[in-house]
Amino acid sequence: MTADVLIAPSILSADFARLGDEVEAVDRAGADWIHLDVMDGHFVPNITFGPEIVRALRGRTAKPFDCHLMISPVDPFVEAFAAAGCDRIIVHAEGTTHLDRTLALVRSLGARAGVALNPATSADAIDYVLDRIDLVCVMGVNPGFGGQSFLESQLEKLRRLKAKTAGRDIRLELDGGVNLATAERAVAAGADVLVAGSAVFGAAEYARAIADLRAVTARAA
Repeated sequence: MTADVLIAPSILSADFARLGDEVEAVDRAGADWIHLDVMDGHFVPNITFGPEIVRALRGRTAKPFDCHLMISPVDPFVEAFAAAGCDRIIVHAEGTTHLDRTLALVRSLGARAGVALNPATSADAIDYVLDRIDLVCVMGVNPGFGGQSFLESQLEKLRRLKAKTAGRDIRLELDGGVNLATAERAVAAGADVLVAGSAVFGAAEYARAIADLRAVTARAA
């Protein structure tokens, strides 16, 4: 593994009426990163928020913003999200025509670059951009909505990506369907960042939910 398993609560499952407070709450509860699911209603069948919301939240925590752009075309929006305070910008391999160029743009703006892969997208999609990326995000569900059931086929994809990225400083992130049962198997397959939406924000105590995820992943690491 690159390092310890990181927990990145997704604010997609937070209470949007008190979003800033929710970000502060998971920060205090022990989140490593804050995951921002940005949806455009075109690439995915839902709309969430834009760079101004990110900018407004930036002052509520010092934790890294892990920004997942489910946008197509994505290039026209990358600069705005970088300027809003995103530390890591993840683009979909399926959301851009020229992936290498898009990743170079992300890095030129001072952000770390990630590639997200939809469930039906092959792990081979990253083969020629390995030198451009800091993270690969495996979608454990079809993107667009929170609370979906995990797709077991993505465990094999994680194993393949672990082999492809061996020896490189590239994190493997699982986004979608993360709970206590799937987290352990995902980490055993190679994931070292877990995006947890309802598993954290749906819990009565955020700190306990994050601690429980850490406990099960420690067994698998």
